[in-house]
Amino acid sequence: MTGGATGVSIDALYRHEGLKLRRFLNRLLDNPADAADASQETYLRMVAALSRTSIEHPSALLFRIATNVALRMRNRGRLERTLFAAKCEAELAEIADGYALPERQAIAREELMRLAAAIDALPPRCREVFLLSRLDGLANGEIALRLGISRNMVEKHIIKALLHCRRSRLDLF
Repeated sequence: MTGGATGVSIDALYRHEGLKLRRFLNRLLDNPADAADASQETYLRMVAALSRTSIEHPSALLFRIATNVALRMRNRGRLERTLFAAKCEAELAEIADGYALPERQAIAREELMRLAAAIDALPPRCREVFLLSRLDGLANGEIALRLGISRNMVEKHIIKALLHCRRSRLDLF
C-alpha cells in the first residue's frame, strides 16, 4: 500500500522502523502486550494518514503518532484504574449502605439518558467531532486530519457541544 505523493509504502516503513517502533513503545508503556497493541494502532493511523495526504517525513510522523497512541493508552489505563478503584470503594460503601443503591442507579440512568439526548440533538458534524474527542479520546489534530477539517473548526465543534451539554445541565465531561 502506498500513500500520498511521497509513494511511501507502509510495508517498507514497517520493515525499516518496525523493530525501533516496538522498542520505543515498550519503553513508553513498559508492557509488551500494550506496546504490541499500540504498534498496531499506530500503523492503522499511519495508513489512514498516508491515504489522505502527502507526508514528507513518514518516520517522524510514525513516531509522533506512536507517542500520541502510547500517551492515550497510559492515560486511559490510569483513568480506568482510578475508576475501578473508586467503583470498588463505592461498591463497598453500597454494601454497608444498601438502601441507597437503587436510588443512585435511577439517578445515574436518568443523567445518562439526558446526556445521550443532548448529544443526539447536536448537528451531525458537531456530534461526530464531540464523540471522537470525548468518547474515542482523539486529539484535536487527529480529528481534524481524520475528518478533513481545520483544527480550529474541531475546537469550535467541541466548544459548541460542551456548551449545549452544559445548557442541558449535563456538565459530565
